[in-house]
This record gives sequence, structure tokens and C-alpha cells, in this order.
Amino acid sequence: MGLFDLTGKVAVVTGGNSGIGLGIGHGLVECGATVVVVGRDQEKTDAAVEALNVQRASSASGLRCDVSDAGQVQAMIDAAVARHGTINILVNNAGIGIRKRPEDYTLDEWHRLIDTNLTSVFLCCQAVYPIMKAAGGGKIVNTGSMASLFGHPFAAIYAATKGGVVQLGRSLAIAWAADNIQVNAVLPGWIDTPMTEAARAYLPELRDRVVYRTPAGRWGQPADMAGAACFLASPASDFVTGTAIPVDGGYSIHMP
Repeated sequence: MGLFDLTGKVAVVTGGNSGIGLGIGHGLVECGATVVVVGRDQEKTDAAVEALNVQRASSASGLRCDVSDAGQVQAMIDAAVARHGTINILVNNAGIGIRKRPEDYTLDEWHRLIDTNLTSVFLCCQAVYPIMKAAGGGKIVNTGSMASLFGHPFAAIYAATKGGVVQLGRSLAIAWAADNIQVNAVLPGWIDTPMTEAARAYLPELRDRVVYRTPAGRWGQPADMAGAACFLASPASDFVTGTAIPVDGGYSIHMP
């Protein structure tokens, strides 16, 4: 098997029906994996599955799930195993953002962000663990953020969730290393997605600010996330665990 060959591997991608998740899905399919697209919006999930199957026939299927709900997560994992026999790769990508000053958040918004962005990662990892252990190993790739590294005055809770995703992943990497399960994260920079489109509408000057700060001189595209995610999902990363890889065009190393 080649270092990046995922032929015969089954990958579950939460939040996989648009943006970064779909970009990662396309990369996994290109490397040979079968992808299970997980999302709440069935219409978007169906469209994503169709796009992946155009790329390579019979490469994808879809499951509807609210990943903040423990019962739905277990049912989703069970359904994926029933359909494909096992799960070799889990990409925890589902997430939301709410832009406000810290003093303006409600407790309900706190819980929505924590449950969707962080609790979901714990639930999905916990549900997939016995499957990967029984299979002799597996790969978990969590989507963090530049907010895992920096504070943000209009996204304090989001930043807390993404910092938590990275720290949870490091702890799981240690706990499950003996089971040959590698747990890592990718940290997207400013990627052109529906979520960041809303941010640009909120702050019109954001597009130019990001280009100025990013040495690569552009915003990222969802396809830019595929390479790092596929590396962390592949045999090439068998001795890589507990790390977080920025995919940001140099944004996080540049002090303009």
C-alpha cells in the first residue's frame, strides 16, 4: 500500500456536506476512501454525496445526524458500520459560529456552541473508539481553527471550543496510542466557506485584512484542506499523533 493510499478505507466526515468538510471529502475520495457524509441538512448532504460520486462512482453515502446528540451519534456510527463493515477514519468537522462580544452571549448560545463544536467531537470519538480498536487501529482528524491559537473579541466561545478540540485530541492521542489510533487536528486559516462569508458580511474589510496578513496573498479554498487531512488519515502519518497542523497560507507565523 502506498503511503497515501486509502483504498478500502471507510471515512466518516461530520459536517461533510459543504465547505471544509466537503473539501476534505473530495481529497479522501481521490485517495481511494469510501466517504460517509454526515450532516443535519439532508438536501445538502444528498448534493455532496452526488458530487463525490461524480468524482468516483460509488465512493460516498450520506447519513443525517445532529452530532451534539449522543443517541443520534451512536445510531449514525452503527449505521455506517452496518453499511460499510467498519470505520477506519473519522473526521470531526461539524461546527457553528456565533459572532458577538463576550458580554452579549446568552447561556443558550454558550451551550449551542460548546455542544456543536466540542461535545460532538467527544461523542463521535467515544462512539468510534471500540470499532477502531477492534480493527487494529484508526485515524481521527479533528478540525480546529486559528482560534485554537489566538483569542478573538467577537468569537470568544468559538475560540474556547476550538482550543478544547485540540486539547481533547492530544489527550485522546495519548490514551489510545496503544490501540494504534492516531488523533490529530488541522487548523484552517481563513478559508472561503459559507461560515466565513457570514463573517465578511459582518466585517466588510475582513477580506482585505486577511489577504494582507497572509503571506500566500489569498484566502484559502476548501480544497486546500484536503492534503493535510489526507496525510493525517493515511499510513504516511502512522507515527504522528497529538499534533495540530495549521493550514493557513502562513497567517499564523506572520507579524505584519
